[in-house]
Amino acid sequence: MAARVSIPSGTRRTIDAIEGDLIIGRDVVVGGEKKPAVVKVSGAVYCEGNDLFDCDLSAEKLEAEGDVVVRGSVTVADEIRVEDGKMEVYGSLVARRVDVDESLHVGQHLQAEKVDVGGLLRVDGTIRTSSIDVGGSLESRGETETEKLDVGGSVTLESRSKIDRLDVGGTARVAGGKISRIDVGGSFESKGMLEFEEIDVGGTVRLASMSKGGNVDVGGSLKVDGDFGFDDIDVGGRVEIVGSATGKGIDVGGTLDVGGSLEIAGDLRVGGRVDVRNEVTAKTIEVGGRLDGGKATAEESIRVGGAIITRDGVTSRYVEIGRRGRVQGRIRAEEVVIGKDAHVESIRGKKVVLEKGAEAQDVYGERITIESHCRIRGEVGYTDDLRLEDHVFLEKEPKKIQSLPE
Repeated sequence: MAARVSIPSGTRRTIDAIEGDLIIGRDVVVGGEKKPAVVKVSGAVYCEGNDLFDCDLSAEKLEAEGDVVVRGSVTVADEIRVEDGKMEVYGSLVARRVDVDESLHVGQHLQAEKVDVGGLLRVDGTIRTSSIDVGGSLESRGETETEKLDVGGSVTLESRSKIDRLDVGGTARVAGGKISRIDVGGSFESKGMLEFEEIDVGGTVRLASMSKGGNVDVGGSLKVDGDFGFDDIDVGGRVEIVGSATGKGIDVGGTLDVGGSLEIAGDLRVGGRVDVRNEVTAKTIEVGGRLDGGKATAEESIRVGGAIITRDGVTSRYVEIGRRGRVQGRIRAEEVVIGKDAHVESIRGKKVVLEKGAEAQDVYGERITIESHCRIRGEVGYTDDLRLEDHVFLEKEPKKIQSLPE
């Protein structure tokens, strides 16, 4: 039968090794007989609380009902369970499972299959686990590697991380790395390059330059401090990308601001304003307000409700400008529709329609329709057909031409 060694409350005891279980009362100090001090217990350690181990500790199991402090490292083959208290380990902690009701502080490295902490988890070294569940907050200075990290409050990871799934109720700040799936209720920030598959955040997201990944779904705003590669962006408010960006699709309720170029394989939809310093390309572009850019190119269509301001013009199969809209820069498309009372510059297309009250500088097309009260300040050139309604003002007589000018 294994031995059971008991240490009464309020005492100090020096131990080397115990073959069996160790039972410790309250307010006990345990030290080792040798230097460096190491206490080895072949069985389980049971603590009544407020106990101090002035040594390294190894055991099969550790249970406590109250606070436990270890001024060395802890190695437990099975489980550590601390009820109604906190645990502090100056060195490293290794166990199969760790369950602490209040808080856990590890001065060096933490390694376990599963870690469950009710309050605060703070680790000054690396973390290697399969699963972490924290009710309050997590602070980690070293690299963090886990399959699942679930935190009710806030997360701060000061070194690179490798996480399959990150679930945080409040805020999360990471130093970059690879986090496959990110679900945060409040705000998320990565100060280093981040690789991801999915980001779902209720508030705000800020990413470092060269970050890349899959889908981004944000209720508030998204800011990227440099270049960005992604699949789809869906943001309720504002998107700001300081560098250039490439992706499959963008849907923004508010504004989109890109400091470089923007290349979208699919649809670009923005409810408010789009500002792209260089060229923006997409399959379709739909902007409720204003589009500013060096050049705008869409494979299928460009629809803008307000204004288009470009240096090198707009090119697409179909271009539509809303009522009272404005275009600065040439328009080149197979079909062009200029809304009522809109003002544009040069147009070149196969089929061109200027609705009532619209104004243009030059209009060239195969088939042109100019509705009443429109004004053309420059030339009108057509190859096939020109239809003019009443009260159209033309600075020059329209001309039938052999081909559209380049």
